[in-house]
Amino acid sequence: MRVLHTADWHIGQLFHEYDRTYEHQRFLDWLLVTLTTEQIDVLLVSGDVFDLSNPSATSIKMLYCFLNRAVKKNPNLQIIITTGNHDSASRLESPKPLLESSNIHIVGLIEKDGNGNNDYSKITLPLNDKAGHTKAWCIAAPFLRMGDYPSLPDCANANAEGVTAFYKAAYDYASSRKEPGQAIIAMGHLHAQQAEVGVIDKTERLIMGGVECISAAAFDNNIRYVALGHIHKAQRIGGKEHIRYCGSPLPMSFSETHYKHQVIVFNIGADHLEALKAIEIPVSVPLQRVPAEHSTLPEVLSSLQQLAAFEGDSQTAPYLEVRVLLEGPEPGLRHKVETALAGKKFRLAKIDVRYNRAEKQAGESSMVAEALQELKPLKVVQKVYQSKYNNPIPEDLQQLFQQVAQEVNEPEA
Repeated sequence: MRVLHTADWHIGQLFHEYDRTYEHQRFLDWLLVTLTTEQIDVLLVSGDVFDLSNPSATSIKMLYCFLNRAVKKNPNLQIIITTGNHDSASRLESPKPLLESSNIHIVGLIEKDGNGNNDYSKITLPLNDKAGHTKAWCIAAPFLRMGDYPSLPDCANANAEGVTAFYKAAYDYASSRKEPGQAIIAMGHLHAQQAEVGVIDKTERLIMGGVECISAAAFDNNIRYVALGHIHKAQRIGGKEHIRYCGSPLPMSFSETHYKHQVIVFNIGADHLEALKAIEIPVSVPLQRVPAEHSTLPEVLSSLQQLAAFEGDSQTAPYLEVRVLLEGPEPGLRHKVETALAGKKFRLAKIDVRYNRAEKQAGESSMVAEALQELKPLKVVQKVYQSKYNNPIPEDLQQLFQQVAQEVNEPEA
């Protein structure tokens, strides 16, 4: 049986206010072809299908059109989708009644049995080959919220230990269902220990509520593959080949410019993992940083003016991050950058500004903290400006501030 693992599609994401519908559609078209050429039997999507919990009608239509095309082109394909922290579990699960007779399974909520305990039968799904024989069992665990896993208040890291206990109980149940020769795989949307994240990526921030810093030891050694979502960089966890983030199919920030976006494909047979490989996803719209390192404004403007114009259409025009090193405020910065880019057809997504901060000279004493009530407003402004720009505040700005402060403090007539 051949399995493909993907995650973190973030359909509907705006990239610095630019719509990404074209990029997501290109990825889904590529995925559809890959499912066929690789003869995939099972598609696993490990959370964050959408970027927002309340996705647009266009985003929802894109997902269900893909599912429709995928099962029509591959009638025996089994699809398992779990929710991530960006998804609304109930909204993503809402079409389940229509999908019950198909091979599409969406798992967003951890259901309870009559005694209020987790009903692991609802998330333990048989994986069948083309002949209808069960070859493996999948623990289709979605993003776990408090109440989905045991509360262990006496533990030093109660939430992480609770998630570990959840996976142990889920494995024990799946193990009771499996027969000799059948494998167990698991899905999860969480932040594993030692996972490498983007430099400044709010979409893969640590998830509070118990799913951050989960150890690889949370997954039983007899689980043949763990399909993780949430972290956008494809990577192994705990040095184990079978515990993996496949990464996001599209770069979600400029910190992901050099990521190799991919899906993971592997075979499950006779309770063994075989032929695991990564397939790189083509980038339909590139991300570009100019210059490579933060530089002075004249150098940046010169680099932009020398930049060759993009020759493609508007849908494939690169996203551009301009990196500038300044000595102080530059009120007309965006206008200057846009002027330098005129006619080049790049999409200016971000101007990343850093300020030149000289190191303290040897022997220079650090600023002594002063009581807030002893500081005059002008003194506060001077210190803030000096701290941010490493230069004294200009005299004209001081005069303007004092004028405003005086007007504010004048008693009403």
